Amino acid sequence: MSDRETMPPATASEAPGSARTLPREALEIASGYAFTGPALDLGALMWGGECLPDAQIRIPLTVLNRHGLVAGATGTGKTKTLQLVAEQLSAQGVPVFLADIKGDLSGISAAGQPNDKVGARAAEVHQEWTPTGFPAEFYALGGIGHGIPVRATVTSFGPVLLAKVLQLNQTQEQSLGLIFHYADHKGLDLVDLKDLRAVVAFLTSDEGRAELKGIGGLSAATAGVILRSLTAFEAQGMADFFGEPEFDTGEFLRTAADGRGIVSVLELAAVQDRPQLFSTFLMWLLADLFHDLPEVGDVEKPGLVFFFDEAHLLFDDASNAFLDAITQTVRLIRSKGVGVFFVTQTPKDVPSDVLAQLGNRVQHALRAFTPDDHKALKATVKTFPNSAYDLEELLTGLGTGEAVVTVLGEKGAPTPVAATRLRAPESLMGPVEGPDLDAAVRSSPLYGRYAQAVDRESAYEKLTSDRPAGAKGPDEMKDAARAPMAKPRPGVVEQVVGSGMFKSLARSVGTQIGREITRSLFGTARRRR
Repeated sequence: MSDRETMPPATASEAPGSARTLPREALEIASGYAFTGPALDLGALMWGGECLPDAQIRIPLTVLNRHGLVAGATGTGKTKTLQLVAEQLSAQGVPVFLADIKGDLSGISAAGQPNDKVGARAAEVHQEWTPTGFPAEFYALGGIGHGIPVRATVTSFGPVLLAKVLQLNQTQEQSLGLIFHYADHKGLDLVDLKDLRAVVAFLTSDEGRAELKGIGGLSAATAGVILRSLTAFEAQGMADFFGEPEFDTGEFLRTAADGRGIVSVLELAAVQDRPQLFSTFLMWLLADLFHDLPEVGDVEKPGLVFFFDEAHLLFDDASNAFLDAITQTVRLIRSKGVGVFFVTQTPKDVPSDVLAQLGNRVQHALRAFTPDDHKALKATVKTFPNSAYDLEELLTGLGTGEAVVTVLGEKGAPTPVAATRLRAPESLMGPVEGPDLDAAVRSSPLYGRYAQAVDRESAYEKLTSDRPAGAKGPDEMKDAARAPMAKPRPGVVEQVVGSGMFKSLARSVGTQIGREITRSLFGTARRRR
């Protein structure tokens, strides 16, 4: 039977998309996407070089918490795919989180602009395209960029994630964990980076070092590496990301007054040159959601879909313990109603244990210009189910806005691999202008809650508060350090060890009743509300 041979006449009971003019192979593929429940419309099936608009490729709403992968070379349309999926999730009442690496996803809040390309694509895939904006909130890490500031306390961020940001080795990471354990137990709040430096200084002093003898101790050399890493980290302007008010990730779970899910857009364009920081911060957001949300089991629709862009950065140079924590978080967060989509260039960027849990796949075009590219292409093909297509040829020949799709069906079985011409987003395919974006941020009900940083009494203040009369405070000492020809001031260790509060703490800390903080897989602290 040839590709163009037709099937017998369709009956009224046949699923949509099974028109009798479809080739047999295309009909078999289309029947795998004829779902009965709510679903997102991705686009139209492609077969034999033609777009077949009567064969719609869809993804059931019920499987969006089974995670997914959006992959493809630069410029193949991954960002527009995220926008398309986010729009439809929002329309069905599902909140969405988007990491905006390039700064061009803010347009989801504004109605799209019709043009010839959009009209042609809509006609090709039988899409009823209507310009539509969607409810959105805009965030920025530490307030750097256009958005409501997102900060974390050092205590909440935890030693495992902080060690990755500081690029510490395994021994140094374990030592950092020891420092956090001590601070947790003794009630020393680590709100910002200067708190952590003060505690390290305390524990490496003659009086403080004795406090850690019972739990392994902390070498001066390792403490010195940690202190130097912290100093370099702050010198790069990273201190703004840590502090209070700490962002409550529950804000991502809101819906608008009209019932649509709010799209939370975290702008990362201003910090895209700090990949270790923003990728690890994204993992903190996910980890915080994980240990705050209750178990809900299988749900009719997810409570949140989280798009993790530039995912390969998270896995680069990650320790085995870190990868194990990611794998377990992804495995378990599904039962809390959260779906996670990793966005990267090729599936090989994602460890196999994580990739095995991603039930939904949208693979854009791959390039094969070098031997390494060819190896990556062959590896990608092997990650797909058996297919009626020549995937090696197909994946290198896809145009912008086209992808190879396979998802989980309503019964949990994978659908046939389908080459798909994707629909056009209905919101603005580009950024919102800066002044309009700033106005939207300031008008948000969340702006007043998070805009202004707060520096309350915490570990640093407790350890340095008992100063001699006339002595300079922390801020004054910083200003003095910046002044030309300023007299050198004592280092952090000398400041802390020389304080009266330090001496008092050293005498009494052994008898203090501490408050142990419960920590999750990544060492992140459970939020105290």
